Amino acid sequence: MNQNSGRIMNGDAGPRKPYLTAIKQQPITVEHQPYTPKHGDQLSDAGTARATLAVSNESPNGTTEDGYAPKHQHQTVVQQHVAYWDRDHDSIIWPHDTYIGCRDFGWGIFLSLIATMFINIGLSYPTVPGILPDPFFRIYVDRLYKAKHGSDSMTYDNQGRYRPQQFEDIFAKYDRGQKGGLDVGDVWIFWNEQRLVFDFFGWTACALEWIATYLLIWPSDGIMKKEDVRSIYDGSIFFKRAEETKRKRAHAAHQKHQTSPGLVEKAKKLL
Repeated sequence: MNQNSGRIMNGDAGPRKPYLTAIKQQPITVEHQPYTPKHGDQLSDAGTARATLAVSNESPNGTTEDGYAPKHQHQTVVQQHVAYWDRDHDSIIWPHDTYIGCRDFGWGIFLSLIATMFINIGLSYPTVPGILPDPFFRIYVDRLYKAKHGSDSMTYDNQGRYRPQQFEDIFAKYDRGQKGGLDVGDVWIFWNEQRLVFDFFGWTACALEWIATYLLIWPSDGIMKKEDVRSIYDGSIFFKRAEETKRKRAHAAHQKHQTSPGLVEKAKKLL
């Protein structure tokens, strides 16, 4: 049999590579091909993990809005992921911090309580500096890399760095139709194919993370945009959503204040 039979050419317009990313004999490799750099791509060294930048082909310098990336060069990307909840910058996240953070970006009381329970109970013990569990379920940010679980995209490495190749692979493999993002069906396929054998904790954690991601982004067209998902990894979206919610609440309060006097006058006339 010819060793080249079943060869699948990559989508590159560049020179032929001395390797294959898919073969016809294994259809799943054809259906879900990894990210391969193309001519004109902005992302360099996709296979090299970044300690402090969550980059993508669209954002090769990470989150530059409001100077976010430069401000967080003292933190790994996984630490940046939770920086929003560390309001006093003591590298410890109490359940109360998690709850207030969820409320501030617009979640209701019940959802915020559920999120706090899962986040602090799930992440506290792996990050404690000793053997005994923390009785207050605090999360220790400096050891957050110890809370990494399996059955996800593996975009964070075991030391808390960010791996661009793994992030790009999510969309190269599972963005059906090249929409520029993922819908619920895409995420379902991703979740099913990323599950590792007998990794029940990882399966559950990955599912809950994507549910939370959808609830946070809440896309009007049902598609979670690639850059919104990327900003989850470095935590910048949490600050953005909290600021948006603050403005909406201030606007609603202003509208209520303007409307109230008119209602009072009408009530007086009726009486």
